[in-house]
Amino acid sequence: MVRVVEGDLLDQRVDAIVNAWNRNIIPWWLLLPQGVSGAIKRRAGLQPFRELARVGPMPLGSAVVTSAGRLPYQGIIHVAGINMLWRASERSIRDSVANALAKAREYGFRSLAFPIIGAGSGSFDEARALEVMRVALEAGAGELDVTVVRFRRR
Repeated sequence: MVRVVEGDLLDQRVDAIVNAWNRNIIPWWLLLPQGVSGAIKRRAGLQPFRELARVGPMPLGSAVVTSAGRLPYQGIIHVAGINMLWRASERSIRDSVANALAKAREYGFRSLAFPIIGAGSGSFDEARALEVMRVALEAGAGELDVTVVRFRRR
């Protein structure tokens, strides 16, 4: 089942959340905390990002699972949704969704919450990014319970 809600990704009651990340080439500690990643750093602590740093560069659209730090999830799936120029594309969004779903299955997560990949730092149109994600999720979510969260301040 796939649903779209408005709210905060970090308030979702799911097994794992997806972090819209970059290609993991610039050290995480050099990046200013912003968007989804910034919120995760503030609430989860640094542990997930230290784990992510050990992975090294990520191909565009790939996914990596780390612990959730202080967050109440079984894990965080970090997807490389933007390229080296901080831009997302339909392909990077579609591949990020597909690879996040594959990691969720691999790790036994039954429920997952996504932000709208590429719509923040990736400068991709939010409505179009959401449509690309819906198509990819309808094709690949299967038995997973998936929530896409359109960020809205409380």
